[in-house]
Amino acid sequence: MSFSTYPYQRPELEQYEKAFRQALQLFATASNYSEAKKALNQLNQLRSEIATNAKLAYIRHSINTNDSFYRAENDFWDHHQPLIDQLHNEFYEKLLDSAFEVELKQEFPETLFLYAEDQLRLLNDAVVSLKQQENETISQYTQLIASAQLEFQGQTLTLSELAAFFTATDRSVRKAAHKVYEAFFVAHEEDFDTIFDRLVQLRHQQAQQLGFENYVEYGDRLMNRWSYDRKQLQSFRQFIIEVVVPINQKLYQRQKDRLQLKDFYHYDLPLVFPTGNAQPKGDDLVQKAQQMYHELSPETGDFFEQMIDQELLDLSSRPGKQSGGYCEFIDGLQMPFIFANFNGTSDDVDVLTHETGHAFQSYLSRWIEETELVFPTSDTAEIHSMSMEFLTWPWMEKFFPHERVKYQFAHLSGALQFLPYGALVDHFQEEVYLHPSWSPEERKQCWRKLEQSYCPERNYQESDALARGLYWYRQGHIFEVPFYYIDYTLAQVCALQFWQRRIVTEDPTVWEDYLAICRIGGTKTFLETVSYGHLASPFDYDKMTELLNIASDYLADISEVELK
Repeated sequence: MSFSTYPYQRPELEQYEKAFRQALQLFATASNYSEAKKALNQLNQLRSEIATNAKLAYIRHSINTNDSFYRAENDFWDHHQPLIDQLHNEFYEKLLDSAFEVELKQEFPETLFLYAEDQLRLLNDAVVSLKQQENETISQYTQLIASAQLEFQGQTLTLSELAAFFTATDRSVRKAAHKVYEAFFVAHEEDFDTIFDRLVQLRHQQAQQLGFENYVEYGDRLMNRWSYDRKQLQSFRQFIIEVVVPINQKLYQRQKDRLQLKDFYHYDLPLVFPTGNAQPKGDDLVQKAQQMYHELSPETGDFFEQMIDQELLDLSSRPGKQSGGYCEFIDGLQMPFIFANFNGTSDDVDVLTHETGHAFQSYLSRWIEETELVFPTSDTAEIHSMSMEFLTWPWMEKFFPHERVKYQFAHLSGALQFLPYGALVDHFQEEVYLHPSWSPEERKQCWRKLEQSYCPERNYQESDALARGLYWYRQGHIFEVPFYYIDYTLAQVCALQFWQRRIVTEDPTVWEDYLAICRIGGTKTFLETVSYGHLASPFDYDKMTELLNIASDYLADISEVELK
């Protein structure tokens, strides 16, 4: 069955609750383990069915936020998902209190029980209303971003489409494109401030109601950080400042020299090469990816064929479509869905390989019956996606004929240059939620101050808006999924290890290790998964320093002649 024909049905919640409680009663009163397991399987099936409809509504709304039917369905789920989550918490209570705890823990992964403990700590009747309001406020942000219709060079463009002009070789064009882009956020500055202030207050209230000291503590619990803590994250951020930022400043100086610019402004940063960044050739990226994945492995080839056959990719940018990209696993189809906003730049290839990494992992983890464990925690999940970007390097000639070296240089440079920004987003959120009474101006001042430490290359001399600290408005994670962003940085240094093993040392075991960590889904913690893939911990300062220096040296060995 294809995605377009897969039926969506808003659940009758009274009927669902009745069926769920009946299965839960059977689980709680089972006289033997066989009966308990049978009831548990029934509960998994019920949860899978309702998750399927929730995900269908989300995907179809994000594809077209102007669709009145799915906008209403999105509103329905914003309001009712916390109520459903609270009902599911009754299952977690019974799971942790089961008379068959020993047998359950022998057969089911420890992460299921860790997840149950977190859910019970994060949600109760006292915060359901706050959760509903938070969901509704997040939707206001996504709809505001999706509403952007920007006039540029005689065209009406979305934010994603306009961003394609950021890499124009004509400096006046990229400067003008940035100005129009920023103007949207300035025009809606009060709206963004109001939405975010509302989110901060709602989240702080949730944390307070549930006995957390602040939302930082709550947020880390929400992200299921089972194998490390915030102090380790703070140390990792400091490592990035001490080790990665200096490496990046050399890369930016090299870029400035390459572009032959006296002044290096914020609108110059996206253009890596004076002759233009590498651009994918042709409009058949999916067909090229199809060929690539057949050559990469039998598993990826079969998987990608199914993605195409079942219409599980929506990649083009258009008015009313939600911004960004994501992958969602549709339980009922037992297949993932990839969402993106292509704009004709090399980002299209990055996004396609990135989201395919997520999708392939969930495809290999379909054997897991617990819907919350098909995808692992986000720190682990991003290893799969970011590593796929590098594991497909040998096929980049398909997408960038005659520009492969340019693409790979920019891609690896971008991976290093992303690390400080990812840490910046986390540090900013930490400060914001430690100071929930801050005014919008204080938040902007905080962002700009931290930005100068993590990203000192950003020269906003020609942008009053960015100099005031408005850049973070465009980072949807800050509004939608707080404390997610640091997970990208943890995963990035894991992905760089896969890059090193495949490209630098040509390790023949690298693909099997990647398959291995994809197959286990969310059945292991982050650091357990890292070890399972024969990777070093991101918190090992010495090994991470060595890794980053290897990447820096690799880039230094690529001559400017090769980049022309």
